[in-house]
Amino acid sequence: MQHTENWIWLPETKYPHNQTTVYSGFLKKTATNYTVAEFAKSYTFSTIVTSAAIRFSGDTLFQFFCNDNIIATGPACVGGDFINNDTPRNSFYSFETTIYPNKSTLDFFARVQMMPYHMCDYSQGHGGFMMSAILTFEDGSKESICTDSSWLVRKNGAYIAPKVFDGRIAPDAFTQAELTPNIWNTTTAPIPVREEQPLSIEISLLPNEEKTIVWELDKIWGGFLQVQTQSRGEVSLQIMCREGDEKALPEELSFVGNQIYRGFCMHSAGSIEIHAKNYAASPAQATVFFIKTHYPVSEEATTTTSDAALNLVLETCKHTLKICRQTHHLDSTSHCEPTACPGDYYIESLMTPFSFGDMRLAEFDLKRIAIMLKRENGRMFHTTYSLIWVKMLYDVYMLTGNTDLLRQCENALSVLLKRFEAYVGDNGIIDDPPNYMFVDWIYVDGFTLHHPPAALGQSCMNMFYFGALDCAEKIYRILGAEQKAQCCLEQKEALRHAINQHLFDPEKGCYFEGLNIPNKPEHSNGWLPDNTEKRYYLKHSNILACYFGICDDETGKNLIHRITAEEIEGDCQPYFLHYLLEAVYRLGLREKYTLQICNRWKESVQQCSKGLVEGFVPPEPGYHFDHSHAWGGTPLYSLPKAMMGLEIKKAGMREISLAPSLLGLQYGKAELLTPYGKVICELKEGADPCITHPQNVKVILR
Repeated sequence: MQHTENWIWLPETKYPHNQTTVYSGFLKKTATNYTVAEFAKSYTFSTIVTSAAIRFSGDTLFQFFCNDNIIATGPACVGGDFINNDTPRNSFYSFETTIYPNKSTLDFFARVQMMPYHMCDYSQGHGGFMMSAILTFEDGSKESICTDSSWLVRKNGAYIAPKVFDGRIAPDAFTQAELTPNIWNTTTAPIPVREEQPLSIEISLLPNEEKTIVWELDKIWGGFLQVQTQSRGEVSLQIMCREGDEKALPEELSFVGNQIYRGFCMHSAGSIEIHAKNYAASPAQATVFFIKTHYPVSEEATTTTSDAALNLVLETCKHTLKICRQTHHLDSTSHCEPTACPGDYYIESLMTPFSFGDMRLAEFDLKRIAIMLKRENGRMFHTTYSLIWVKMLYDVYMLTGNTDLLRQCENALSVLLKRFEAYVGDNGIIDDPPNYMFVDWIYVDGFTLHHPPAALGQSCMNMFYFGALDCAEKIYRILGAEQKAQCCLEQKEALRHAINQHLFDPEKGCYFEGLNIPNKPEHSNGWLPDNTEKRYYLKHSNILACYFGICDDETGKNLIHRITAEEIEGDCQPYFLHYLLEAVYRLGLREKYTLQICNRWKESVQQCSKGLVEGFVPPEPGYHFDHSHAWGGTPLYSLPKAMMGLEIKKAGMREISLAPSLLGLQYGKAELLTPYGKVICELKEGADPCITHPQNVKVILR
């Protein structure tokens, strides 16, 4: 049996103004027809349904239930960027999952929001819902069902706008749903539906009472609000979800009698402020739920050490990664950015084998970015991030051994490299890109390294390009594309020579951040500031030169010593310290510097261990860091990797090399999840390492 993809929506004759919507959350200010539709269908069979394999999707956001139990929220993130969002995306996704009702009646209910809200929300421009299921009965027989015009639908006008609900407005009467043309043609998302766990607090209100409650959560979680009221009159709630003490836009909710509300907005909450008012002359009660949600966890790895403060850093990094794993890797549950930040996802993907093991989300992000790169002819808003996508592609392949992933992304890789080849000038280095973003979340002389001028971003971009060519060469060789691999090798070596010729200062013995070349007129804009005449010598380009091996190892070691001794200027946020730790590891300096660098996280985590802070240094006055940003979680990866001395010898970790070290600790236990099972390396001062590993993983001890 095959699944059917019939899409249904509100009948157009009755709801002519509730049919279409904008394509992206970036365009939500132009949308005026926010709509929530509710679908229902009851099936009764003569025998017990033991399982139902269900495929479903909705545009734009949905909540899907069977027999009053949540099946999933969704859909899976379409994948998009900060640019070119005024046309529909190439792909839309459905989920597939199996439920086990063990009942003869199936009552389906779906609530669908038509309008993108978050930056990561995308629509095909029309409201819709789709479900099909293959049912298995207790006698072994099967039957298929699907959405069609026999389903009921109604508009629920109580959902006035995102975060605004007025229960005094009754939903419309149910009417027959209308089939709508399938403009979605979904691909099944290769990931499971998210897990949900509700937290709750009960609020009792005396007649005409008004009260404010602050509900502290144990951690910062991403999730949705749900409220259930019991009253004989009107009750209002204003609910503000905060990570800490930042300003927050509330959900404004009004209820009459016994009602249930569930919101569509993803919140990032470490505390929840609830202002409740009972307008009735009799007591009332409201139960507020925070439904925390994240990608499902089926197995875990944990690194522990003799340093309690360091363990807290690792725990905080791991928790923040957990909440940032949704239907795509989020930069943070606060920002909810689209699939535009491979720099974030790359580090998150490296953290995953040392925490949760399931790499399907990282692979899915890579594929969605590949679709986006092909759509935009290799262009991404954050130019250097598109180069990091190549590094992520190769490293995720080494972790999983999935050659099909490389094949599926090969065309996008070629398109991307062709674009960057066009940015290279006569001097052999990139000197004509649309921008030099992103380097780091740091300000220098009034310039932000988010989108710096050439003098502060050119060297880093060229070094990321070098790294992309290096990984592309390896990818093409794996795929048997020897001519393309040889071309990448030649371009890489020519770029190495040009970087060392034009961007290295032999008198100072270090790299500088870029040339003082003027912008071409067509590129001068807010994302590429006019260049400066000052030459900058900062840590960033020197870290990358060591990380990618652009300089010789002796020069690299000297640069690392100078960087860690603060002899080279500038500061780095947690994100960029990932590259420093990688450079330290590559140059054989892990025992000297790994703990010193990781210790930088201790102070910020002790200040707030509910979630990982976005940065160490406020980039500008008044900027408020979020505490749900997994891009800075590299200790979860870098520390156990350094303790193990891990090198992957064969893709998929079928063969690994280990050189265990305590790095100056008294005790350490590092766990690594491979496709074949868990590798455990336990170290005690004065004792030989104790290593256990699956039979299918060959371990070589150095």
